[in-house]
Amino acid sequence: MFKKPLADLKTSAPLRSSDRRKLKQRVVETYSLSPEVGDLLVPEGLLTQNDPLWFTLGKGSDELIPTVYTLWKYPELLPFLSTPSAVVPKLIGGADLMIPGVVQHSPFLHPNQLVSITQYHSYPKLGPPLAVGRMAVSNDVLNRSDRGDDVKGKAVHVLHTWKDHLWDMGNGRKMDVPAPREVVEREQAEGATENDAKQQPVGGIQEQIEDGTGAEDILGGTQPEASGSGTQTQPATDAARPVMTTLTPEDVSHCLRSALLQALQTTLKSLPPPSFPIPASTFWSTYILPSRPAYALGTNGLSDSNQIDIKHSTHKTVKTFLKAMAKEGLLKLKESKGDVLVTAVYPAHPAVGSHRPHRTVQSVGAQREKAEERERKEKEAEEKKKGEIQVIELWKPHGSTVAWFVAAGKDTSSLYTMPDIREIFNTYVSSKKLINVQEQQYINVGEDPALASAVSAKNEDIPEFMKREETLKRIRDHMQPWHETRVVGSDAVRKKGHVRPIFVTVKIRQGRKAATLISGFEPYLLQAEELAEELRKLCASATSVTPLPGKSSDLEVMVQEVD
Repeated sequence: MFKKPLADLKTSAPLRSSDRRKLKQRVVETYSLSPEVGDLLVPEGLLTQNDPLWFTLGKGSDELIPTVYTLWKYPELLPFLSTPSAVVPKLIGGADLMIPGVVQHSPFLHPNQLVSITQYHSYPKLGPPLAVGRMAVSNDVLNRSDRGDDVKGKAVHVLHTWKDHLWDMGNGRKMDVPAPREVVEREQAEGATENDAKQQPVGGIQEQIEDGTGAEDILGGTQPEASGSGTQTQPATDAARPVMTTLTPEDVSHCLRSALLQALQTTLKSLPPPSFPIPASTFWSTYILPSRPAYALGTNGLSDSNQIDIKHSTHKTVKTFLKAMAKEGLLKLKESKGDVLVTAVYPAHPAVGSHRPHRTVQSVGAQREKAEERERKEKEAEEKKKGEIQVIELWKPHGSTVAWFVAAGKDTSSLYTMPDIREIFNTYVSSKKLINVQEQQYINVGEDPALASAVSAKNEDIPEFMKREETLKRIRDHMQPWHETRVVGSDAVRKKGHVRPIFVTVKIRQGRKAATLISGFEPYLLQAEELAEELRKLCASATSVTPLPGKSSDLEVMVQEVD
């Protein structure tokens, strides 16, 4: 959105106190914040701080969208999605966040909702917001991807990022990226004063769970009733991080039963009869543990899957748990010499049909591994690119083409790539209505003096029309050729003229030994001694560097075949 510098900026003026109070009130009401947080996000002396804190899009729009500066002050303001570090530069470059790039996300998301994008860190850390955007899909689509479905497309339409031109309007160059923050534990929240508790953001997962909304989306199935009247929470946005609690033994037992139902809906459903009987330990580790919910909703709130362990349940042992499930009719057991075997399962049980799928430990782990593998491959690709040499062909307006570039409103002293020239040409012929009506592939060059002069050769009549590709080719041929050589980690070098190829010749010397001669590598920023040393290692041969015959300034590398 802000890939280019902002144009037509009006002169800045201090915000009157009354206008600041109105803005603060809008922020507090829009995002359901306390007045204290409103003062933090709409502070006194907005202009003197020089950091853009809020923006709107489109004429007449009154929607206040926070910038990354604002989110760094109050990260909990918006729901979040996390993505691997290798994706962040692509977002800064103007790309939207794709569904496969989402590793973690807040629950209860819906299309067009404002969200923040963070860099992924392993639990319990959560990275700082680095981008702001709108959801392109619902939470259900992301959950399908979490479960391993091949879901593609955009997850977030990015509006503003760290290091874009809106960010550059502030003091961002002097600021360090905040360190990842820890997920707040329940014990810490309970130790806060009443006043602090009012200011503590409790939106997102925690808010919707405590009032009963969307609980099944996290755990699946029927949830245990909370004891007592619950905690009255202050409304907030569907924002950020879960507040973790300790599960009761009843909660753990419920989660383990939900894990069995999940397994019966998925992996156990397709298991062939010859697979049975299955030892209890194998059944437990292969089917129950991977199907545990990634986040568990208990009596006291939300907890992570690490607490869902048989020792913390009311059953205490795997054998007791399986017997309880067999009594319910979900599976069939057989005891043999003190060991318990699972002889059958019943996916058609009504409890299995009424169970709502949840995000499992296995799916989260698989997605995390996939993201880490993708990040590793991208890092390896970046490492490989560090030694790569990039050569870009450029052209500069020259001779008869200068007048055409002036007519197109372009700088005649700049250098252009072929895609740049094509874009200028297409815009020009469309605006001048030079495309032939009968044959769209032809351009009526004779109707425009500047274009006709740019494509005409010496002693040639001005053509009435010409094919589009031929017209482009002639414009390019009449421009002055340049080239740019770039090596990762070094400054680019631009030179006039076409880039010269590297010459590699093989000569047979005395004793019928072959010698490979390499020359013309200087334009590619290669040093003769370094090239000779690298070839010596790669080819396991003797190498030498000598002046090129007839050109004392150029060098030649010889690779000598050895026995």
